[in-house]
Amino acid sequence: MNQKLRMLNQAFSNEMTICGEKYLYFGGTAYLGIPQHQAFSDLYLEGLKRFGLNNGTSRSNNIQLGIYQEAEKVAAERYMAQDALITSSGYLAAQLTVKKLSAFGQVIYAPNTHPSLWINEQPEAYGTFTNWSRETLQFINTSAEKNWVLISNAMNNLIPEIYDFNFLNHIDQENNIILIIDDSHGIGINHQGLSALSALPKKKNISSVVVASMAKALGVDAGLVLGTAKIISELKRTNIFVGASPPTAAGMFAFIHAQPIYQSEWAKLQDNINRFTNHLNHQWNFEPGFPAFLTHLQEIDQHLLNHQILISSFPYPNQNSMPINRVILCSWHQSSDIDHLVNTIKKFS
Repeated sequence: MNQKLRMLNQAFSNEMTICGEKYLYFGGTAYLGIPQHQAFSDLYLEGLKRFGLNNGTSRSNNIQLGIYQEAEKVAAERYMAQDALITSSGYLAAQLTVKKLSAFGQVIYAPNTHPSLWINEQPEAYGTFTNWSRETLQFINTSAEKNWVLISNAMNNLIPEIYDFNFLNHIDQENNIILIIDDSHGIGINHQGLSALSALPKKKNISSVVVASMAKALGVDAGLVLGTAKIISELKRTNIFVGASPPTAAGMFAFIHAQPIYQSEWAKLQDNINRFTNHLNHQWNFEPGFPAFLTHLQEIDQHLLNHQILISSFPYPNQNSMPINRVILCSWHQSSDIDHLVNTIKKFS
């Protein structure tokens, strides 16, 4: 069965058929159910008819599609940034950002930063985010160095834990900070469906930059950078941005026109989250409003599998570790799906 789960030939949804049997699926990152949303698919198809399958020209070409600048303007307004930049992937967006901005000052990585944020090798950053933030605050305020680049995820989606960056309010004013945050799992979900940028400290000596994959909640194969007009302008002059092909114009068309869909699916997701959390106890870790739920019930994955339910389960932090078992909710789940999940978990408990 495990091998068959790695060789699926169907689209992910709330329900999947494997070896002739139907399974409820509670995994993945399609939090707003966009891959199976008919109205979003219709927008994408309209974009395909207008702009074709792909656009292999770089953003430096003398002849350009205006849809990319339009999508960047919409993204900046939607997620409360001065300006935005869109690339073909979240990895590319993160790499061009850290490679350009790391020259500003001394770089400090938070623990468990995503590999897309690494400049070269894995950075040496250990412990909890809370301890890191406390130590970083003291280190910066007692150092002779005045220019800093702090790099972190917006959250740990595995535990899950949404990080609190309010410690930056206590950094001395003579220190200049560029804060680079990866919000790939939170954008469109956390902070009332906005992005981490809306919750970051607003200080004159801190420039916040948010990078994100748009392929999770937003359902578009693209990468996004949100920041000040000055920083976005600098990033758009980098060789990486100038030389890379953009994402499909059809995806940008769908993203621009899908805000009512995103809002409606976010509301459905919150209803699903509330329905599920009403039945949880101390054996579960979760963040209010975020659809990932870590359980400490060992072997719950096998119990659920025996009852035709698939959840996210894999060894972490390495292949020799015990598996971490998580239930992931999406807006495509029906009330009956969640009720069946809850009742099956109660049987195990």
